[in-house]
Amino acid sequence: MGRNLKLKLGLSTFIVLCLIGFLAPYINYYRLGGKNPHEIGVGDRWETPSLRFPLGTDEYGRDIFGMLLMGIRYSLFIGILAGILGIFIAVILGFISGYSGGFIDHVLRTFMDSFLVIPVWPIFMTIATYIPKLSLISLSILLAAFGWSGSARRIRAQVLSLKEREYVKLAKMNMLSDLEIIFFELMPNIMPYIFIEFTNMVMGSIFAETGLRLIGIGPPMLPTLGYLLNITIRGGLLTTRPYVVAVVVSTLALIFISLNLLNIGLEEEFNPRLKKVTGL
Repeated sequence: MGRNLKLKLGLSTFIVLCLIGFLAPYINYYRLGGKNPHEIGVGDRWETPSLRFPLGTDEYGRDIFGMLLMGIRYSLFIGILAGILGIFIAVILGFISGYSGGFIDHVLRTFMDSFLVIPVWPIFMTIATYIPKLSLISLSILLAAFGWSGSARRIRAQVLSLKEREYVKLAKMNMLSDLEIIFFELMPNIMPYIFIEFTNMVMGSIFAETGLRLIGIGPPMLPTLGYLLNITIRGGLLTTRPYVVAVVVSTLALIFISLNLLNIGLEEEFNPRLKKVTGL
């Protein structure tokens, strides 16, 4: 990490956001005396910003600031869980396809390509609408199920390139098994790129979840950032208190910027050609 300012800034910002999300229930418990910020009547209707309610309340007396903190928590949870599940699928299929080659590679590449051309949004909307009691976990699984294909193709390309390197050929000459070559020779060299793909999936999942919740699809009482945007626009806060929308959008932007800085920093740190250009 050394002198790489982008990597340091992105990582530290993302860690702070994760800490806020983790501590959100405890912060709200202390602020509201054990009340749920999403509870109707936790405050008076349309309260203006104050020390107790920094962003005021909505038409039902719900605490907007408290819901913002919970929104960070749940949006990050969905993004990270969907990213973990998606990258798990992408790594397995990408490695099998790239390392095996031949007929297996052809079949798996065709399978990956078919997912790349699927119209994802209509499928998201249809499934999310008809799954009864769509939960936090099921929404994350749904996002992961359609978000792995691009990463799998890129990981496959990395494996195809690395398996032709001299150290891999030397490992084969030393009678190392395929699993030993994958885990001890290829995996360590691809790990930075896997992490980049993971952060891309986290961003994509949060963006997709926000879009779904913005149009009213998803767990009805789960206060993610997308849900908060939905009730802000639908509940009349867009015209009466536009700063609420600005705060929610800025929070989403901060999440995406931190992850993008992480990606750029990792690219500069582990890509030798890019390192020569940047001088880092």
